[in-house]
Order: sequence, then structure tokens, then C-alpha cells
Amino acid sequence: METLLGSSLAELIGLTVVVFGGCGILTGQTLAEGWKPAWVAVAYSVLLGLGDRFLMFGLFGEPLLSPAGFLVNTLIIGAITLTAYRMAIARRMVQQYPWLYEPAGPFAWRERSPARG
Repeated sequence: METLLGSSLAELIGLTVVVFGGCGILTGQTLAEGWKPAWVAVAYSVLLGLGDRFLMFGLFGEPLLSPAGFLVNTLIIGAITLTAYRMAIARRMVQQYPWLYEPAGPFAWRERSPARG
């Protein structure tokens, strides 16, 4: 399991999910607030994955050049970042254009139905 993750499960949860996942949440929200496209969130997720791998190496002595570890960590961080991005975009659309859109769950919006007399 450690060869697939590139680190122990405790390190993965502590550093990747908690620390870099928190960074991913803030990154996704900030990019959505600036109306940036989703591919920018993916690019930032790769950069966060590189930082995560470096800290795994520096703090815990894990292999720096572990492709499987980098891929797993980056996918986790990317999923968190894109989830936060989508939720923030949906919230922003509904708040900024309340006469056009209404919420359709945490990730989507729909056109507001016309008022019925």
C-alpha cells in the first residue's frame, strides 16, 4: 500500500488531505471568485502536488521522485480543489444573478422559473 501511495496513510491524510487539501479549498474558491476557468485550478493542483511531494520528502524522508506517490497526491488535491471551485462558482452565479438563476444543489444552478400569476 505504501508503494502505491508513496507514503504512509497517516502522512497522506495529515499532509495531503488536511494541509494541502485546505490549500486546495482556498485556491478553488479564490479562482472561482476571479472567474478563472477550471483548467487553471487543475494547473494549480499540479503545483500543490509538487509542493506536497517535496514536503513528504523533506519532513518524512519519503522518496522525492515517486511517480505513483505524486500522481495519487495530486489527484486527491485536484479533486478537493475542483470540488471547492465548482461549489464557489455555483454559489457565485446564484448570488450575483439572483433574477436569472436559483440553486440546484451545491454544485449547480438552474434558470429561475418565470413567476406564475
